[in-house]
Amino acid sequence: MDVTIYHNPACGTSRNTLELIQHAGIEATVIEYLQNPPSREKLSKMIADADLTVREAIREKGTPYAELGLDNPDLTDDQLLDAMLATPILINRPFVITPMGTRLSRPSEVVLDILPADAFKGPFTKEDGEQVLDNEGKRIV
Repeated sequence: MDVTIYHNPACGTSRNTLELIQHAGIEATVIEYLQNPPSREKLSKMIADADLTVREAIREKGTPYAELGLDNPDLTDDQLLDAMLATPILINRPFVITPMGTRLSRPSEVVLDILPADAFKGPFTKEDGEQVLDNEGKRIV
């Protein structure tokens, strides 16, 4: 299965998402988006395909969001995209693209919606100790 993750290795949610993908036996294409941000066209497509607004795809925590005045409701999507491309830390993460769809995997288990359910064999526990998959590889709700 062809899977791409826009990843930040310093982010626990991003690491958990990548580990879930790997737990499914999938070798994902990993793009560290801080060093290799997506093009404007690709970013716009990911946001649309994930059924998000541009504002929903902006990361506020740990970023210069407020300092840049991005909380201004009068800013257009184009202005917000410009800011995200100029300062990639503003792109929320991780975005995951599979043939089954595109998701902003926050929380990390959202990625399960776009991976084959039968790919998981056994339990999965996130870094913080939260169990996501049971002993049979079934999602814990």
